[in-house]
Amino acid sequence: MNHDVIISGAGPVGLFLACELALAKCSVLILEKAEDPHSPLKQLPFGMRGLSAPTIETLYRRGLLNELEIHKQLKNPHQNAKHGPRRQVGHFAGIPFHDGDIDTSQWKYRLPSSTDPSLLSEMAELESILARRAEALGVEIKRGLALTGSHQTADGVTVQSGDRSFKSKWLVGCDGSRSVVRKMGGFEFAGTEPEFTGYTTRVDIADPGKLSQGRMVTPTGMYLQSQPGYVVIQDFDGGAFHSAEKPITLEHVQEVLRRVSNTDVTISALHIATTWTDRARQATTYRNGRILLAGDAAHIHAPLGGQGLNLGLGDAMNLGWKLAATIQDKAPEGLLDSYYTERHPIGAQVLDWSRAQVAIMRPNPDSRALNAIFRDLMNTRDGATYMAGRVWGIFTHYNLGGDHPLAGHSVPNFEFEDGTRIGGLMHDGHGILLDFDMNASLKMLTGEYGDRMKYVSGRAKEQFGLSAVLIRPDGIIAWASDNAPDCSEFQKAAARWF
Repeated sequence: MNHDVIISGAGPVGLFLACELALAKCSVLILEKAEDPHSPLKQLPFGMRGLSAPTIETLYRRGLLNELEIHKQLKNPHQNAKHGPRRQVGHFAGIPFHDGDIDTSQWKYRLPSSTDPSLLSEMAELESILARRAEALGVEIKRGLALTGSHQTADGVTVQSGDRSFKSKWLVGCDGSRSVVRKMGGFEFAGTEPEFTGYTTRVDIADPGKLSQGRMVTPTGMYLQSQPGYVVIQDFDGGAFHSAEKPITLEHVQEVLRRVSNTDVTISALHIATTWTDRARQATTYRNGRILLAGDAAHIHAPLGGQGLNLGLGDAMNLGWKLAATIQDKAPEGLLDSYYTERHPIGAQVLDWSRAQVAIMRPNPDSRALNAIFRDLMNTRDGATYMAGRVWGIFTHYNLGGDHPLAGHSVPNFEFEDGTRIGGLMHDGHGILLDFDMNASLKMLTGEYGDRMKYVSGRAKEQFGLSAVLIRPDGIIAWASDNAPDCSEFQKAAARWF
């Protein structure tokens, strides 16, 4: 059977992209090399991930947010930590910022009806929810099949997995930082080399009192003990151990932990250990013919601040509706190319954000001086607000041109007088023309786009002076008007995106 799209990788990014494509009636096959989706590194607490505002909005707009159970107990990554009257809600390079210091009034277009700006999620639960949704939408998931080859023509792509082959119109690599699709597709992966090897471990410690709780920056690196026995270490070895791909032994972890913590702590058992680095690389294009990249296949960076998952899910939300429209011959010229032009700058910003954190975490006098200055700035109201806005993705937007300040931003979660919210009307993945003034001309023009764009009218409790808003399927505002709308400008925006 031929499919519209083959996705390599059944992680959250691949699964969510499959959901978006299937929601638009595309046939999708996911090939995943791992036979078992359950990994110890996806379980608590290793599998905990902070979700940012754009990700939370995305899940809400597709009716998935309420399926996440863990955030009902832990709505904020740090709410159970004891930090006195101020609660830590995030960090930059290990420097905390606190909720009481954040001035949310600076975020002009966030409403009381907005979703939370950050939530804690469990990787295993998120993958399970997305897999169920994908299969309910008709996505076929084949596990235990690693890609071993691919060949594309002007009309489609054939991929091999051992002695089996599969055909599709498009192939998307969502297969992680060591992406086979990226390598087979001939993508350039440019960036910077690592400065440290990171270790994520679960261990038994014979003398736990020798290690402090929390994040400790030392003259030789950093270690974090979030719970007894769960230890993260950063060893500034230039990424040498990770690159060598040597077995991670108890003796090695103990040696590194002793050196970084400057103690003689003893590890009596090593249960789980993995390594990572701050290598920061990004594909110079996200498309080569009929092959596309998303998630870690397109960009890698240190998991400082947990932005990798959010960045990848943003890729999937942006790509899904554009690729579906292309497959169904409903896409205006250049629509699929806008995936790269919109998402590559966002990825580049996150890579620089990661590099900036590493720059003030190095164990040298210059970095310690910078760290002290950043700590002072983040203890101010404006500093904490800026950091929270960046970490939580509040400032994320696309440069779509146009004169209105809302163009390219996520649509506010407008609440209508009957209690309906705009995010709740987006479960079907269609575009929306939101008409606060019930303009007959706009309603007629919207009808020309059939089921690709639906017309929604009514008064909202807070409208920010707007009369009409055109919303893309990914929740991004393509056009907005104050006062009486210019129908010709609406038509230009509609033609550009629909």
